[in-house]
Amino acid sequence: MRAVRFHGPGDLRLEDIPRPHALGPEDVRVKVLAAGICGSDLHNYRTGMWVSHLPVTPGHEFAGEVIETGSGVAGLRRGDIVVADSRANCGTCVHCREGRGNVCLNMGFVGEVCDGGFAEEAVLPARRLLPAPLGLPPEIAAMGEPLGVALHVVRRLDPARGQPILIVGGGTIGGLTALLLTELGFGPVLLAERNEARAKLLADVAGAEIVPFERDALAERCGEAVPRFAVEATGSLDVLRTLLATVSAGGRIAMVGTFHGEGMLDPNLIVEREIDLRGCSVYRDEQAEAISMLPRLAARLSRLAEDPIGLEDVPAAYERLIRGESPALKTLIRP
Repeated sequence: MRAVRFHGPGDLRLEDIPRPHALGPEDVRVKVLAAGICGSDLHNYRTGMWVSHLPVTPGHEFAGEVIETGSGVAGLRRGDIVVADSRANCGTCVHCREGRGNVCLNMGFVGEVCDGGFAEEAVLPARRLLPAPLGLPPEIAAMGEPLGVALHVVRRLDPARGQPILIVGGGTIGGLTALLLTELGFGPVLLAERNEARAKLLADVAGAEIVPFERDALAERCGEAVPRFAVEATGSLDVLRTLLATVSAGGRIAMVGTFHGEGMLDPNLIVEREIDLRGCSVYRDEQAEAISMLPRLAARLSRLAEDPIGLEDVPAAYERLIRGESPALKTLIRP
């Protein structure tokens, strides 16, 4: 079968490889119908940071059709459309036992510690597959994973209603977080995004108000209601430093961007102004809820995605996305 294979930083190839291994009792073979390219895929392409073995098939955002099940699988059958849960957590450590599998002590992800969905077929344990609503297009179903991440961000941010919320970064997670906040009745949602086409799209689809990421301009826009709630969705330390100086005293920042390297922050800003920094790692149990929301969000989600590409187009798409040239939030693959 055809698959996109990651061989190391900067080395991504379309190859013919054997079909995935014979199924274990709890495994499910899935014909991949749609998959999405994530920012963490691009991060791995540049650094190889989280990949445990090479080569590996990337892709943790995907939906497909069940074509074979192991002897011990119950609840899934041939022909079902399913969405992958990207987490490859152990299920046995203290955090997993407490229902916090997103901070598993042995955390890994599909497409990094095992083969993912940038292929014609994939094999995952049944516990890592969630049923999709009937009749949902596969391209929309594949967005159930990043939508689950965005819903976790909303829950971690825990904003007060009627308060302005500042999101910096209109990529997939920042944009989907804006969409969910307006859908759930929070806001106004203020979005700072440098890509003008993407900003315009999110203003139209997600109801976000586009603002410059400048302290004086935000103060003029908000008056005394300086944003108490903010989302850092860029992975830029410069953005985080500016946010610490921009949000109001007693403010809260949900951090979901993937940072490249380490750096220094001014801890006195956090202490003296009582700023609450909240990390957001994947999701706990939000993915199933996010998938249930897909039918009512489908029309808007489809506007946030590019026309699907083939597996042969994936290496070039990585380079294009790294250059920041896409006006859309999501690049989808139809294997």
